[in-house]
Amino acid sequence: MVVIRTLIPLLKGLAFTIKHLFVKPITYQYPEQRREVSERWRGLHRLKMDDGRLLCVACGLCEAVCPADVITVERTETEDGRSFPSRFDVEVTRCIFCGYCQEACPKDAIELTRNYDFCEYTREEFNLNRDQLAKIEEA
Repeated sequence: MVVIRTLIPLLKGLAFTIKHLFVKPITYQYPEQRREVSERWRGLHRLKMDDGRLLCVACGLCEAVCPADVITVERTETEDGRSFPSRFDVEVTRCIFCGYCQEACPKDAIELTRNYDFCEYTREEFNLNRDQLAKIEEA
């Protein structure tokens, strides 16, 4: 009786192992193959452009709504009254990727891309400025 109680779990474990022996493994050859992420994934920030100009009008709502206080915006106006950010900085290392900045923007000028594989050698390289944020592509 003791032998049967010991043997049944052993056979179940062996059956599970044998079943997975013939299943193709799920492996990605990164970076050649990239894992698909959900549509709801929030990654690296990006400032959108239209006809070579930033959509951002430097209203400061993204800066005000950010719970981690990672966005810094300084506003400048042109002679014709159009405003734009003279400074737009994001500290990516402190960001919690909540998406509030994207939701608060009235001009839909900032978005969190689906880019999940951003890496640098120093923390300072994660402090992105306006020009760097405008050059980021969707992953």
